[in-house]
Amino acid sequence: MFIETETTPNPSTLKFLPGQQVMPSGTREFTSPEDAEVSPLAQALFDTGEVTNVFFGGDFVSVSKAPGADWPSLKGMVVSILLDHYVSQAPLFVGGDASGISVPAEEDMLVEENPEDAEIVAQIHELLETRVRPAVAGDGGDIAYRGFKDGIVYLTLQGACSGCPSSTATLKHGIEGLLKHYVPEVVEVRAA
Repeated sequence: MFIETETTPNPSTLKFLPGQQVMPSGTREFTSPEDAEVSPLAQALFDTGEVTNVFFGGDFVSVSKAPGADWPSLKGMVVSILLDHYVSQAPLFVGGDASGISVPAEEDMLVEENPEDAEIVAQIHELLETRVRPAVAGDGGDIAYRGFKDGIVYLTLQGACSGCPSSTATLKHGIEGLLKHYVPEVVEVRAA
């Protein structure tokens, strides 16, 4: 088995590609060792003491290093942990699958939406799914919709995109520009 690595726009995060499916659907982010207790793989990565964020995508694992940690030594540890996990065919989650695990979902809305905006919200979701989500997944992250109110779209960046130096530019210039172009009712995009 060979695990590829890719850089991301976030210098603290690397994207690891095991050459097979990681999550059968959706994504999962772990921002602390306590969050990682539901996943033996995420827990092993946090156990290095040099990891601050683990993100499971469809076919990748993004890992963020702690301040002061260096990629040359940490990268080898991460690859070794991933190899051990996939070669042993260990389950990704305690209990074998992701069922029963509380995943921060898009149901966690930041604002109360107006039912009259349902058509606008549907257009926003369509653009996020078809245009934005694939692009941020390519950078080792994901995006979660958190609401639409008074022309403002609330989004949360996850994985490599969370805390990335260019995340503000991604939201304001990339995603905001795209949404404003296709959905004239959108006037602004804000991080949630």
